Order: sequence, then structure tokens, then C-alpha cells
Amino acid sequence: MPYYGGYYGFDPTMILVLIGAALSMWASSRVNSTYRKYSQVRSMTGMTGAQAAQNILRSQGIYDVTVRPVAGQLTDHYDPRTKTVNLSQAVYGESSVAAIGVAAHECGHAIQDNVGYSPLRLRAAFVPLASLGSKLSWPLILIGLFIGMTPFIEVGIWMFVLAVLFQLITLPVEFNASRRAVGILDESGILRGQEVEATRKVLGAAALTYVAAAAASILQLLRLLILFGNRRGND
Repeated sequence: MPYYGGYYGFDPTMILVLIGAALSMWASSRVNSTYRKYSQVRSMTGMTGAQAAQNILRSQGIYDVTVRPVAGQLTDHYDPRTKTVNLSQAVYGESSVAAIGVAAHECGHAIQDNVGYSPLRLRAAFVPLASLGSKLSWPLILIGLFIGMTPFIEVGIWMFVLAVLFQLITLPVEFNASRRAVGILDESGILRGQEVEATRKVLGAAALTYVAAAAASILQLLRLLILFGNRRGND
């Protein structure tokens, strides 16, 4: 029977994975419930997400970015390569406070791109490395364990570090986009009074998913380092 850190048949480092999974599930539940709540609240201006996005872009002097609908739920994103704010159907044509908040957030990324926001550019430059790390980390670790070669495990862990770094770089980008969005919505009058606070709650809940994902990855990395350290100690 395998022996892990003083417990027979049980790997205590799995607790780290379970904590990460619990955080991710909690954050996902929080964003879904918050979005669902405020998707039922129609904005006083009656603007749709698409109209709000177009108004925000124009107010910032951005005319080379297109607002377009995409399939799926909460699939909203800004693509700097095509200069498009892509809004899910539930955001593009809806006039709820939640829809306008999400649309404004994606416009926040377009504004970051327009002004040359450094963390956004760093994240874009890091995408290829993060993608490589995500694809190769676990295969290398498993191969190393299977054939008993520590160097494969070491490289696999470094690949995983790249993916974790990408998630950490993403955090300031997302928080900054939300701050820009709330500020513009308030100043422009697209949302008014309590609507602004409601949007802040929606975007705050969405930000928690990024924080939870980063925390889960860090916990998984910590687990790998603990297991790898134990393995090196036993070699």
C-alpha cells in the first residue's frame, strides 16, 4: 500500500485540490446567482448591452472596434486581434443592469487596448507560453512518473508554473477593466443610482471566478511541489 506523508492509503495533499475545487464551485455559483438576479432588473435608460457598448466606445473616441453577438452564455470577451467586443446573446440584446455591466466590462478591455495598458499587453504576449504550459505540464509529469525520470517531472512543473503565472497576470487586467466600466457607466449616465451599485456587484462576482481559478492553480502547484519534494527525498 502506498505511503504518503505518514498516512497509509491516503494522500493528504489532495486536500489542497479539494479546497481549490470548492473555491471554484463557490465562485461559479456566486457569479451565476448574482448575474441571474440582476438580469431581471431592467435599466432605466432601456439601453441594450450592445447599445451601451457602442455608446461607451464612442465616448472614449474608439471607432475601430466592432460590437457583435456571439453564441453561448457568458461567452463575452474582447478580441484585440480583430478589434471586436463580442457579446453573448443574453447580453447583446438585453437591457438589464447585468447585461449592460458585462458589456461595459468588455469595453473596458477595448479601452485598455486603445491606451496601451501594459498588463493587457503582457497577458497577450504571455498567451503562447501559457497555452504551451497548459498542454504539456501534465503529460510531462505523468511520463516522468511512469518511466521514473525526475527531469520530465521538473519540466512539467515549470510548464505548470507558466499557466499559473498567466492567471496571476490576468487578475489586474480584469479588475482594471471592471473599474473602468463602472466609472464610465456612472459618469455617462447609462446607469443611474442603485443601478451602478448593482453592476458593481455583478462585476465583483465575476472577478471572484478569476481569483478562485488562480487560487486553485496555486494550490495545485503547491501540491505538485510537495509531492515532488517527497519523491526527490526518497530517490
